[in-house]
Amino acid sequence: MNASDRQPPQDAGRHESAEERADRRWGDLLQELRVAQTGVQILFGFLLTVVFQPRFTSLSDTDRHIYVATVVLGAATTGALVGPVAMHRLLTGRRLKPETVTLASRLTLLGLCLLLCTMTSSLLLVLRVAIHDPGAAWLVGVLVAWFVLCWIVLPLWARHRSEDPKH
Repeated sequence: MNASDRQPPQDAGRHESAEERADRRWGDLLQELRVAQTGVQILFGFLLTVVFQPRFTSLSDTDRHIYVATVVLGAATTGALVGPVAMHRLLTGRRLKPETVTLASRLTLLGLCLLLCTMTSSLLLVLRVAIHDPGAAWLVGVLVAWFVLCWIVLPLWARHRSEDPKH
């Protein structure tokens, strides 16, 4: 059982059944997915058009390989972040809401990890083409560290602080 599956303590201020909690968590997850899906769909749509640009033929083999990896990562990201919607549609009415929420939450986390990889490879490709400088990889590393800080470190730090009995 992971941290998101744990029941809140009784004094947490919510008195809800497992079904009510699943409904609330599903609503929260849908809001999160709306934000992530929109960005991923725009990025993926842009990536699909790159190959049809005249300058694409002048890319180096390395840049073409980065592009292919980026498109594949973008497709995988889209699949993972749209997956919870399909899952919900196929499981609606089967009295599996708590299980659906748990699976969809895990798929969303996978999608966010894939999004980090897609953003990394997209940035690498764009910066390599834009500035023709080996320093592009360093700049990408800084941006990836920023994403990891915002997406992983700060939330885990907040979760840790909330579990600390001194706070």
